[in-house]
Amino acid sequence: MLSAIVGINWGDEGKGRMVDLLSENYDVVVRYQGGNNAGHTVINHLGKFILNLMPSGILRPEVVNVMGNGMVIDLEHLHKEMGKLISAGVKITPENLKISDRAVICLPYHVMQDCLEEERLADAKYGSTRRGIAPVYGDKYMKKAIRIGDLLQPEALKKHLEGVIEWKNLTIEKVYGAQPVSFDAIWEWLKTYGDPIKEFICDTSLYLDEAEKAGKKIMFEAQLGALRDIDFGIYPYTSSSNTIAAYAPIGSGIPNHKLHNVVGVMKAYSTCVGEGPFTCEMFGKEAEDLREAGGEYGAATGRPRRVGPFDIPASRYGVRVQGADEIALTKMDVLSGFEKIPVCVAYDVNGTITKNFPFGADLDAAKPVVEYVDGWNCDITKCRKPEDLPKAALDYVRYIEKEVGCKIKYVSVGAEREEYIEF
Repeated sequence: MLSAIVGINWGDEGKGRMVDLLSENYDVVVRYQGGNNAGHTVINHLGKFILNLMPSGILRPEVVNVMGNGMVIDLEHLHKEMGKLISAGVKITPENLKISDRAVICLPYHVMQDCLEEERLADAKYGSTRRGIAPVYGDKYMKKAIRIGDLLQPEALKKHLEGVIEWKNLTIEKVYGAQPVSFDAIWEWLKTYGDPIKEFICDTSLYLDEAEKAGKKIMFEAQLGALRDIDFGIYPYTSSSNTIAAYAPIGSGIPNHKLHNVVGVMKAYSTCVGEGPFTCEMFGKEAEDLREAGGEYGAATGRPRRVGPFDIPASRYGVRVQGADEIALTKMDVLSGFEKIPVCVAYDVNGTITKNFPFGADLDAAKPVVEYVDGWNCDITKCRKPEDLPKAALDYVRYIEKEVGCKIKYVSVGAEREEYIEF
């Protein structure tokens, strides 16, 4: 059984919360793309955790966690994240954490280059998290990357790194006018943060292939959402990797296997971190009230999230490109204090009303068409069955389900692991 947990919208939908919940029924959890540029927030009996790199299954000691070849891994950040988890009582050993030898290392000069480029762009910036993600993926496709497995072959790595730094400094010095990168500093960084993880490095492609053939249940965990996908998102305000479910087998190392089920995660309203078109965005007091009610601040950056009503055109598009078989609707409880709930039902693109998600300049020009539905104006955090929900809340779920064209199977009514309803 191969299942993927993916984001339907702009990211921050609550994927980590759903992976933590559903991983009880899986043997392996895999992160297959992205780096530490986004975070999954998980709250359970151990406490509250923000996971930027580690698969969310790490909080279940019986689950094997894999960091796939499609990831870009900042070793210093990984070192700190592992330390925090271990100090909180989370078990991390080579038996329950496996890091792909083909994953790419995000180095300090990638972070430096990311910051330099955002500063150069000034008001035209892409809204990068400044964690080196675009430069490191660029190096991967330029065939200049350092991979995790290279740590196990230090002499070959040293020779390769010397050539890469010489090439990298051409850009850093000649284009940005910044100080060159030191080989000795980078080599010391690799030893300091690379040596402690060597025991976790393995051929995860072989491991996952054998696990699937042995009948193990494998869950793939995505970072960000469909609208941040490098091909299908709001380009260029996207991430630099493929966040869609179809990439999961590739980014995990088993392109010879196919997914059996895709769970798309979306909030009961909309949020977005960073730059780019966000048609349904709300402003003023209405936005502030929603942001505070939902605690909408980026898990990786702490930036206030842009907020808005549930966006039907964007969500229908996300369901389609993710190939979602079922939906997990999160943060329903946040809407409990609203007598009337806004919903973006369509876009007005230069006078033409459309329910389809536009491309390029049309998306930039789009304005929201908003309608209001009745709220339930009461606490729903104790609800555990569909019939426990007030009629207006149940109607809201069924309305969204119909509009996006995909069955809603899970509805979260609180942040704790067990605060959800299964339909």
